[in-house]
Amino acid sequence: MVGRVLSPSGIATIKSKREMAETSKSPSFWRRHRVLAWVGGSALLLLIAAAIGVSILLHNAEPIMRAQIVAALERHFNAHVELDSFQMSLTGGLRAEGRGLRIWPPAEVHGVTVSPTKSGQPLISIDDFRFRAPLHYSPNTPLRISLVQLRGLVVDLPPASHFSHTGDKKPANDSGSSSVKEALLRFSLDTVECADTVLHIETNKPRKLPLVFTISNLRLTNIKTDGTMNYTANLVNAVPRGAIQTTGSFGPWSTADPGESAITGQYTFDNANLGDFNGISGTLRSIGRYSGTLRELSVDGIANVPNFALTHFGTAMPLSTQFNAKVDATNGDTWLQPVYAVLGESHFTVEGQVVRVPVSDAEAEASQNPDTNPRAAPPSKGHDISLMVNVPQGRMEDFMRLVSKSGNSMLTGLLNLKTSLDISPGEEYVQLRIKLKGNFSLTNVQFTSAKVQDRVNDLSLRGQGLTKEAKAKDKSGEEPAQSTMQSSFTMAGGVVTLPDLVYQVPGANIALDGTYKLDGGEMDFTGKAKMQATVSKMIGGWKGALASPLDRFFMKDGAGTEIGVRVEGTRENPQFGFDLGGIKHTTPQKPGDANPESGQAAAPQPDSGATTPQKPQ
Repeated sequence: MVGRVLSPSGIATIKSKREMAETSKSPSFWRRHRVLAWVGGSALLLLIAAAIGVSILLHNAEPIMRAQIVAALERHFNAHVELDSFQMSLTGGLRAEGRGLRIWPPAEVHGVTVSPTKSGQPLISIDDFRFRAPLHYSPNTPLRISLVQLRGLVVDLPPASHFSHTGDKKPANDSGSSSVKEALLRFSLDTVECADTVLHIETNKPRKLPLVFTISNLRLTNIKTDGTMNYTANLVNAVPRGAIQTTGSFGPWSTADPGESAITGQYTFDNANLGDFNGISGTLRSIGRYSGTLRELSVDGIANVPNFALTHFGTAMPLSTQFNAKVDATNGDTWLQPVYAVLGESHFTVEGQVVRVPVSDAEAEASQNPDTNPRAAPPSKGHDISLMVNVPQGRMEDFMRLVSKSGNSMLTGLLNLKTSLDISPGEEYVQLRIKLKGNFSLTNVQFTSAKVQDRVNDLSLRGQGLTKEAKAKDKSGEEPAQSTMQSSFTMAGGVVTLPDLVYQVPGANIALDGTYKLDGGEMDFTGKAKMQATVSKMIGGWKGALASPLDRFFMKDGAGTEIGVRVEGTRENPQFGFDLGGIKHTTPQKPGDANPESGQAAAPQPDSGATTPQKPQ
């Protein structure tokens, strides 16, 4: 039998089939690596379990986190806390937001019992809040929240009388930090940003209005576990309207009485419109510092008004002040102690108080509107101002320009003045609401009108019997007469009453009683003028010799001449005249009578019944 010879390709085919048969009979990869199969299956089961756990966690995370937030706040404030809704997400880290957060005043803490507030409002309420935090967490380390955003934050502080001590006082070294630390075991805050914040401080004083601060933006930073923090705030002051920027530190929060929480800071008050006060105008800028508690502040600062004016007159004057004030933050009442002020070139001090005046119950009820914000500031009539003013060395022209429409002063001089000043709230111009009661003195008085000053100079010369100098045509080298003025005074309804005005110039002493109206400058004074010289010497020359028989009728109380006078007209055009009707009431001086004021014997005069001069011997 002859064997068949196979070609090379046939031999290769046979080998390939044999290898395939041998391969099909070998075990699979997973059979040869059963450990890997078990590990993979276990990992898959764990992933499924984790997914189920995460699903369960996400389903319960919101109520868990909500409960943690409420519990932390309750421990910190020792008070009942309510939270209407809370939602969270793990997308891009922990994200959370809530609505309707309310923290009620503490019922009792450190032996202090708190009565319900009259307003029935929570201590703190927040319309909504949101925050985000990283997902990583380390044991024994608080969850760090870099930013919390609040909207509609309202803090309603009850008056101090609502916190009554029951005997167990808070330890001196306990500021509530333990509760803060406990509350922050799970959370720590870096920054809190608040929009539309209202601070409402109630008062227990009868018929006193609470104080309301409306803060457009509030930023809290550097928040520590003891409750202290730094803040930056921007707000618009209502009256006078202007922008306030303030920074400082707050805390720690006093759990027993939040109104006693400490606060310090500095402020800038820009572009305040004094025109919001009826009767005055100007733009105020003030900077200063303050410290104390939420209920009682001490404020030091400066304020400048470059264009201060009484609107009815319109003459603007520069006014600057440096002040120290105590502020009752429960109602805004302010005590000035003292204020150092400069008006024009006049330095003076002011002390006293500025108190808000509430409307009557009937007016308050009539002004209520159910559609308005119940937390809005209660209606007020304005401020009642009661001050003591001391002007040791002022310039009369600075104050007279304020009440001059032309900007000119009727006279100049060195002013010394002390007066009480009361301004009641109302709709009338401020000069009609001002009440003054005091006294003043003026030295180196000169009238700004050349015509009036010439008449004063003439009066002085004639009063001294210097008729030749008075009649001189060339008076270019003549020094103006220096005069003085003093009186007690009152002012009400825009009218100044001067009951004992004394005007003195060399050679003359004039006592007047009358009134001066700020509006229009109308004057109405009557009185007596006493001159050193007799009538004949005041006239001088041959006319004086003819008038010598009249001397005895005008000589009285040591004066060479005494005659009734009147001052009328206006500030710009005063009119001076003699009241000759007073002559008939004058009794001639008896020979040897002493002047009760000077103690000197008067010149010899005829008997009281004489009607003609005594003939020379």
